[in-house]
Amino acid sequence: MAKVFASIGTALYKTEIKTATNSLVADEPVSAGGLDLGFSPEELLASALAACTCGTLRMYANRKGWSELIKINVHVEFSRDIQANVSQMNREIELIGDLNEEQKTRLLAIANKCPIHNTLTHTITIETTLT
Repeated sequence: MAKVFASIGTALYKTEIKTATNSLVADEPVSAGGLDLGFSPEELLASALAACTCGTLRMYANRKGWSELIKINVHVEFSRDIQANVSQMNREIELIGDLNEEQKTRLLAIANKCPIHNTLTHTITIETTLT
């Protein structure tokens, strides 16, 4: 189970996010009233998909012994239409190395099974309590 703690003081939108072993800063862009001191919440969400995709593909390729896969680049664009209540992510995967078409096809299928992809494309429940 992933656990994070986020905290914001009076500084506009600068949010400190911590896990047991890591920390980062999130903020809103200047255009939204922030100071752009860190990733925006939308960038963090897109980053989760990109990082999970990279890690899942690397893990799979390593298990298959596909040393010819030298590098994986993942570019994710996230957009929302607030009025239509619709969000969209576009993910582009670049596989660098001497892979055949069968390997590429298999890696695409695996990318669509990464845990964050599954979370984003399936039902999720968020329970919120005040303490």
